[in-house]
Amino acid sequence: MADSLSSVDVLDALITEALAPLAPGRRLWVALSGGLDSSLLLNRAAPAARARGMALQAIHVDHGLQPAATTFVDHCRALCAALEVPLSVVPVTVTPAGQGLEAAAREARYAAFAATLAAGDVLWLAQHADDQLETFLLAALRGSGVTGLAGMPLRRHWRGLEVVRPWLGEARTTLRAAAEQCDLAWCEDPSNQALQQDRNFLRHRVAPPLAERWPGAAAAVGRSTAWLAEADELLAELAESDLARAGGDPGCLPLVSLMTLSPARQRLLVRHALARLALPTPPAARLAELRRQWQAGHDRAVRVVWPGAEARVWRGSLYLLAMLTPVDPQWCANWDGRGALATPWGTYRYQLMPTADAAGGSVGETDRAGAADSTAVALRVTLRRGGERLCLASRGHRDVKRLLQEAGLPPWVRERVPLVWHSETLVAVLGVASAAGWRQVPLPATA
Repeated sequence: MADSLSSVDVLDALITEALAPLAPGRRLWVALSGGLDSSLLLNRAAPAARARGMALQAIHVDHGLQPAATTFVDHCRALCAALEVPLSVVPVTVTPAGQGLEAAAREARYAAFAATLAAGDVLWLAQHADDQLETFLLAALRGSGVTGLAGMPLRRHWRGLEVVRPWLGEARTTLRAAAEQCDLAWCEDPSNQALQQDRNFLRHRVAPPLAERWPGAAAAVGRSTAWLAEADELLAELAESDLARAGGDPGCLPLVSLMTLSPARQRLLVRHALARLALPTPPAARLAELRRQWQAGHDRAVRVVWPGAEARVWRGSLYLLAMLTPVDPQWCANWDGRGALATPWGTYRYQLMPTADAAGGSVGETDRAGAADSTAVALRVTLRRGGERLCLASRGHRDVKRLLQEAGLPPWVRERVPLVWHSETLVAVLGVASAAGWRQVPLPATA
């Protein structure tokens, strides 16, 4: 921007630029903490959005982590009242189990955004170039890869929302100068001075000497993160191409396809597949161990675990899945056969009903018609304990263990398949086969 423009002019121009692609009917939100940055963003966005006829709202997430929390809520209410902007205050509980307080607070905050905003809404965040510098340094100190080093994107789509940071390229000093020019009131967060928090330590002890030695440090890092973000996009395109060649299922990667790739592309594909499945990426040592084990032999029972996920090898494929909890072989439940069956390890979406025409057979042979007309039946559901047999209409009695093997189910899935009983008679292996005189019908995902 030209030197003749004031700080307010510079920021207002970025607001106008961020508003330009938004249709008038879209709903815009500003994440309002009550600090300088977000208070200024709302102050400048409100009149600009109103001039374009856009509906603007603010959301304040009350983490409840300090006595000053009520002061922040009061400030946000007063600011929104003065600007005639509707405000949603969302209290959250921050649980740092297994992670730092900063990460836990961020997770709770984003969960509040997802729960409050509707699909298609736009959320503006007030982060700036100095925040990006801190994010980059934190990622580098954690040994992050390209994705982490790319920092915060200017805009991204997340859970049906469009998240935008209009001022990401501007320095904190520009925002402060604009706030003073506007005679804006804001709240100072006392926790920002707590140096035990990593970001605060970087902000107060590391960033100032960097800026003194290299005045353009934040801007330079911002340019680097933009290049890294572009590289990350290209790597994602490469990984998606490799995934398509491997069959397209991120949860099941054929080893024969993996082995044709270089080690770097193998790691990239596994990380990409996990991201597609919304599963955490393994630490580098766990990923190296996984590669070592799958290369040792296709017939080995491979299982590598890391927090929140695990990988298994079976029949020449690498399976990526959420962490499986052990099952109780004595588990039992009652079911009426009409709606989805909820179990401790997942939900099975089938209806099961007796049929006068003795259809029986496999699920693939069942007729989807008439599912809504089923009547309730008293059924009991268990897991396989050994020796169970199912009487099929066209094949007679078959051992359940053999049926599960013939269905091509991995061992960890077989041990979780529900067996359904009517009185003392086994009438279905859910999702696999039904007894003579019974029919199971897949339910829609929304049922």
